[in-house]
Amino acid sequence: MAKKVTGRCACGSIRYQLLDKPMFVHCCHCDDCQRLTGSAFVLNAIIETQAVKLLRGTPVAVPVPRENGPHDIYRCPTCQTAIWSDYGNKPNIRFVRVGTLDKPGALKPDVHIYTRWKVKWLTLPKRTPSFRDYYNTSKLWPKNSLKRLNAALGRKGGSASPKTMAKTIRRRRR
Repeated sequence: MAKKVTGRCACGSIRYQLLDKPMFVHCCHCDDCQRLTGSAFVLNAIIETQAVKLLRGTPVAVPVPRENGPHDIYRCPTCQTAIWSDYGNKPNIRFVRVGTLDKPGALKPDVHIYTRWKVKWLTLPKRTPSFRDYYNTSKLWPKNSLKRLNAALGRKGGSASPKTMAKTIRRRRR
């Protein structure tokens, strides 16, 4: 990465650095993310766990209820800020909360997902792809990001399965 990207929790007990550029950035509008963040959406930078260096402190995994499998939100044990998530027991992938970056404006979403739950007052940018539900990862992600994802998930060659990524973060259907 050209520039040093760092982040922290609200109280500063947890500090981290991204050692590589995120593979992809999701803006998720599902009702689970709205409820869990208390906001209209969440911005998650998807990156390999090994590319997240803890500089101070250790976040604790907090399991949260979800119909489609496990979801742990890693929080500061002091101030409870959500730092990143692990969806579906994928220990080699982190969904880092962009809002915890020292400069959250440094990362913009590559895609808007689960827009069926998007709040009505929000207008999405026309240049950023958006999907009512999920999307085909292999068609939207850059080739290098797919290669990194496959390596992190322990796959050799080929392309990342859109079904695997969708299962990793899928939301309940209504």
